[in-house]
Amino acid sequence: MDDTELGTLHESIAGRTAAEIAGSVRSLLERGALRPGDALPPVRALAESLGVNRNTAVAAYGLLARSGLVVAGGRAGTRIAHPEPFAQEGFASPDPDPSRPLRDIGAGNPDPAWIPDPSRYLGSLAGRPVLYGEPVIDPELETDARAWMSADLAPADLRLTLTSGAVDAVERLLAQALTRDDAIALEDPCWLANIHTVRLAGYRAVPVPVDAEGMTTDGLRAALAQGVRAVICTPRAQNPTGAGLSERRAAELRAVLADHPYVLVIEDDHFSLLSQQPFRSIVGPNHRRFALVRSVSKFLGPDMCLAVTASDPHTADRLALRLSSGTTWVSHLLQRLTHAILADPAAQDLISRAGAHYAARNAAFADRLAGVGIDAAAGDGLSLWVPLDAPTAPVAAELKRRGWLARSGDEFFLADAPDAPHLRLTVHDLTDDEASALVADLAASVDAAR
Repeated sequence: MDDTELGTLHESIAGRTAAEIAGSVRSLLERGALRPGDALPPVRALAESLGVNRNTAVAAYGLLARSGLVVAGGRAGTRIAHPEPFAQEGFASPDPDPSRPLRDIGAGNPDPAWIPDPSRYLGSLAGRPVLYGEPVIDPELETDARAWMSADLAPADLRLTLTSGAVDAVERLLAQALTRDDAIALEDPCWLANIHTVRLAGYRAVPVPVDAEGMTTDGLRAALAQGVRAVICTPRAQNPTGAGLSERRAAELRAVLADHPYVLVIEDDHFSLLSQQPFRSIVGPNHRRFALVRSVSKFLGPDMCLAVTASDPHTADRLALRLSSGTTWVSHLLQRLTHAILADPAAQDLISRAGAHYAARNAAFADRLAGVGIDAAAGDGLSLWVPLDAPTAPVAAELKRRGWLARSGDEFFLADAPDAPHLRLTVHDLTDDEASALVADLAASVDAAR
C-alpha cells in the first residue's frame, strides 16, 4: 500500500470511540478494501484524522490486536494479520507430492474394524416424529446417560445437556462463562481442538504442565494465581501424552480447587468406555461450577456427533439458552441410534474388546521402541507420545522420505519451544511387520537427525 492509498485509508476509517474505529477497520477488511499485510495509519495520524484522543486510537488498535486481526510491529507499524493455519486432529501434515504414497501414522483415528456397525440398528429407530417444543433429550438416552455420568461425579445435583460432540460442548461451555481476554488453564501439551477453540475465541491460554500423572498440582496452582476463570482437564487418556490422573494427583488437584469453587472446571473424558484406567475427577463435592463431557466419537465413530455433558444447575441453565428445540438440538434419530448401540450387549462387548486392543497394540509398540533405545510409555488412548533424542522436524522429514507421515509433537504445545521433542504416533492398526519396519525407520531417522 503506497502513500496515496494510505492517505485514502485515513479517510475511509471512521468512528469516535475505540469500538467504532475497530468496527470500521473490520468492515474495510470484510469488503476487501484491506488485505493481509496492509499497513494501517500510524496512531498519531489516525487520531488527528478522526479528531480523537491518541489514546482512543491506541485502544482501537488494541481491540483489533486482541481479536487477532492486526499485528503490531513497533516502528514497522501496525498491519493486517495473515490468517495463521491451525493444526487439526484427524490427519498429519499432508504430503505435497501425491505421486508418493505415505502411510499416515499421525491421524489419531479409531480403527473402523472396532466400531459397531450402525446399520444393524437403523431399522429399529422408526417412531413418531419429534416436534418443536418437545424435550431436547430422548427419554431412554437420558435415563442411561444420567446413570453413566452420575456414577463418576461427587456433586449430587446434576443436569444433562447434549451437544454435537465434545468440541461443540467445550465451545459452548466456555462461551457461557468467559469473555474475550479471559484467562483459561489448558494442559501443556494440549489437545489441538482446545488450542484452536481458545485462540479463535480470543481467550488467554495459561499453560499447565502435564506429567505421567496428568495435570500438575503446582501448574494448576500457578494458573489459578493468574486469575483463570476456567480449567480444562483430561482425567485419562490425555491427548497427546496418554497420561491419566493418579488418585493422589486427583486428590491434590481437588484440594487446590477447593479455594476456587466458582472457577469453571471442564473434564473432557473423551476416551471413557475405551479407557483402561479408572475415572478420577478433580471436581470436589462442594465445587460450584463444573462440567463432565463425554463424547461417543472414539467408540462409535467420529461421524456420531454426540456428547453428553453433566454440569451444575447454573451452568446447565446457561447452556440451555444456547440450545433450543428444532434449531440447535441434537437429532433425536442420532440420539436413538446412540442409545440402541450402547444398550446392545454385543456392541458393549465389542467396545470393551476395542479398548483392550488399543492398549495391547500400543504396549507392544512401546516394547519394540525400548528395543532400539527409545523409552515411550504406552499410556492410555489411541496414540503414543514418543520422546526423541533429536529435533522433531528432521526426524519427521526423514520418516516421510522412508514412507511414513508422522505427527510432530511441537503442534500440541502452547509455548513456542517445548522442553523435549516428541512425535505423536497412531500405530494400533499396524501389522506386526509394519510395526517392526516403523521402529527400525524411526531409529534410523533419529540417528540421521542428530
